[in-house]
Amino acid sequence: MAQRKEPEFTHFDAQGNARMVDVSGKAESMRVAEATGTIRMSSEAYGLVKTGSMAKGDVLGVARIAGILAAKKVHELIPLTHPLLITSSNVDFAFQDDQNLIHIRATIGICGKTGVEMEALTAVSVAALTIYDMCKAVDKSMVISDICLVKKTGGKSGTYIRGEHRG
Repeated sequence: MAQRKEPEFTHFDAQGNARMVDVSGKAESMRVAEATGTIRMSSEAYGLVKTGSMAKGDVLGVARIAGILAAKKVHELIPLTHPLLITSSNVDFAFQDDQNLIHIRATIGICGKTGVEMEALTAVSVAALTIYDMCKAVDKSMVISDICLVKKTGGKSGTYIRGEHRG
């Protein structure tokens, strides 16, 4: 039986110094990452968002644009990430009425030499923060949670699907 290779931290050199990974020798491939997260809020804030009645305007429309923009700026926010030419970016929302919960899903794609997991996770995070910002006058107790990678495809490591999200 083949022995499994231990994963290595690629963002450190042999001396333990931080470095940007050299991807110049990697082949380009189609890569897609999908991340999700949630924001829970009071019934009053939830109702205002759902009906589009929040005083600051279209909360989810602004959060969608913020998430897409954030995905394009990851290399400016997170050290050692590469600037990427994103080819597709979607941020979607779903309401869960029984818990005053908004589910956020970001799907980011590229044809490139490195993955887009950080871009998808950042899109969800910034979309959630934007919702918080636009609703905080009504509810400061909102909770952002459960931000995670649910799927990624492409690249040397292949496909990853989070266990509880397998369909």
